[in-house]
Amino acid sequence: MNQQSISPLRRRMIEDMTVRNFVEKTRNDYIRHVKSFTAFLGRSPDTATAEDLRRFQLHQTETGVRAPAINGAVTALRFFFTVTLDRPEMARYSRSCASRARSRWS
Repeated sequence: MNQQSISPLRRRMIEDMTVRNFVEKTRNDYIRHVKSFTAFLGRSPDTATAEDLRRFQLHQTETGVRAPAINGAVTALRFFFTVTLDRPEMARYSRSCASRARSRWS
């Protein structure tokens, strides 16, 4: 993907992550999670509401996405809304999942 095909919003998110010295894998993971959220929404993620975030997490759970992946998406979306969009009020609507601890007795 060349620089001209990157949206201004994605470019800004990449710059925000670069300034904070995120490693390439983290940057790629965050972009992937926001892209997945965008596909779910069907519109630009900067127009998302709290209800959209709730529906996205419900969708992830219902489609069998495991807790670690949901938590990765939560972290990426919190960064996106808090840092890139300066909408920290949206971060409180993203909830991490508790993964079920495995016991050798189960």
